[in-house]
Amino acid sequence: MAKCYVTGKTTTFGNKRSHALNASRRVWKANLQTVRIVDENGQVKKVKISARALKKLNLERA
Repeated sequence: MAKCYVTGKTTTFGNKRSHALNASRRVWKANLQTVRIVDENGQVKKVKISARALKKLNLERA
């Protein structure tokens, strides 16, 4: 399963509720982007990062 490298966000499951409160299963997927970053060891890594984490954090891009 895809997971954010920084925050650990994954797919979330739940119910879609109609006006009559009928429940049907649905999925919320995290907005994951594949980016190349320089990790703490100085190596270039290809990782999946959520769009919110990418916007908020100042990661060193490769």
